[in-house]
Amino acid sequence: MTERILITGAAGTVGTLMRPRLAAPGRTLRLLDIAELPPAGPDERVELLRGSVTDMATMEAACAGVDAVIHLGGHSMEEPWEKTLDVNINGSHTVLEAARRQGVSRVVLASSNHAVGFTRRADGEAGDYLFPRPDTYYGVSKVALEALGSLFADRFGMDVICVRIGACFERPRDARMLSTWLSPDDGARLFEVCLRTPAPGFRVIWGVSNNTRRWFSLDEARTLGFEPVDDAEAYAAEVLAGTGEPDPDDPALSHLGGTWCTWELGASMKGA
Repeated sequence: MTERILITGAAGTVGTLMRPRLAAPGRTLRLLDIAELPPAGPDERVELLRGSVTDMATMEAACAGVDAVIHLGGHSMEEPWEKTLDVNINGSHTVLEAARRQGVSRVVLASSNHAVGFTRRADGEAGDYLFPRPDTYYGVSKVALEALGSLFADRFGMDVICVRIGACFERPRDARMLSTWLSPDDGARLFEVCLRTPAPGFRVIWGVSNNTRRWFSLDEARTLGFEPVDDAEAYAAEVLAGTGEPDPDDPALSHLGGTWCTWELGASMKGA
């Protein structure tokens, strides 16, 4: 059991979903975000920190005494280049460097399908180590994150696992998510194997559930011991009600990045 885990971006969508699911006897979750975090619940073992992943002093203090880092922090959608560079790229470097300085040898990085979003969807499963083809500045930041993870693994012998998350929500929200969904429970199972697998070195794995319509390979994740339980197909009737089965020529389904491939570069997605 990993005793103390730092989770950056803990107030975000994935961080909020993982907070109760990664709780375990004998484990303390150290939660960091620039936003205010909900206070600890009854018997909840958490340490709440307020700060930015871009600040080295903050991150060194956050990494002190932890056994592993799950880095979820950063902008989760397209933003202007300057914001993406500062928070997603420089921030990820700060997290890795702070972990290295504090002797934290295991870091799990939240990457994204948008690192390879311009890959055309073909019949069969997209491999774990697809060549980068980002669809947005956000996607570029995830390519950089994976490259930084590889560098720190090779240079310093750290164990770094990059999880290319599809879409992690309580339930799939549209036809595309019937293929890309990562259920919160499967997300927790996946992070657990990332934390406990002995000496994984550097890995790139897909973070998706065992969806009937799944586009992405689970081979590399399964080598770590991940066995997803959930399937977005359980929600298919609800998701497709009123629209029917999706058109295979729909641009949202033609590339791995979906409609992000046509989004204006640097245009904020907040409120869109």
